[in-house]
Amino acid sequence: MSAYRDIAYNSLWKQNPILGQVLGLCPTLAITTSLINSFSLGLATTFVMAMSNFAVSSLRSFIPFEIRIPVFILIIAALVTVVDLAMNAWLHDLYLVLGIFIPLIVTNCIVLARVEAFAAKNSVAMSTWDGFMMGMGLTAVLSVLGIVREFLGQGTVLGGIDMVVSGAKALQVLPADYPGFLIGILPPGAFFVLGLMIAARNWIDARANARARERLIQAQVPA
Repeated sequence: MSAYRDIAYNSLWKQNPILGQVLGLCPTLAITTSLINSFSLGLATTFVMAMSNFAVSSLRSFIPFEIRIPVFILIIAALVTVVDLAMNAWLHDLYLVLGIFIPLIVTNCIVLARVEAFAAKNSVAMSTWDGFMMGMGLTAVLSVLGIVREFLGQGTVLGGIDMVVSGAKALQVLPADYPGFLIGILPPGAFFVLGLMIAARNWIDARANARARERLIQAQVPA
């Protein structure tokens, strides 16, 4: 269980795909204009990461080392095609909004990196858990970005929820006559918010490391 806790901690915080490794910035900047868009793309990526890790870990003994990368990409592409067709069939309006960013999951370096670095070397259960938690770490950051940008840009939360739940309406947090903060829904707004999130994470880590050093020094000082 300790190994699974370590995977969860690394995925959600220490090696978070966006905050820690700064990967997948293209969808991060482009699609996080609302919570629904961000959360939906995050869940789609999570499914692909978990299932691709599961598939690669299950088949790693049968995949020749020389052609492993093309095989990995083929597996990822097949799973992305499943997600793409499913969303087109059952969530068509959301599918149209997310557009090209669903097929582009194939080229997301986060997915291939975890398949190559972890799934190809570890057990099926741990690999699936790693893919799932890495996806959830990505989804969490995308969702926070989506909430902040939607709030600043439109004064709402859950805008576009009707694309997922028929008849549902967005929450109007700010007054209806709120003019909107344009930069909040433009790519520079995503840069600013993401920069603040990375700075906050680094500050928290620095404080934690400083406290750990203080405890170590105090433990070494004779009473």
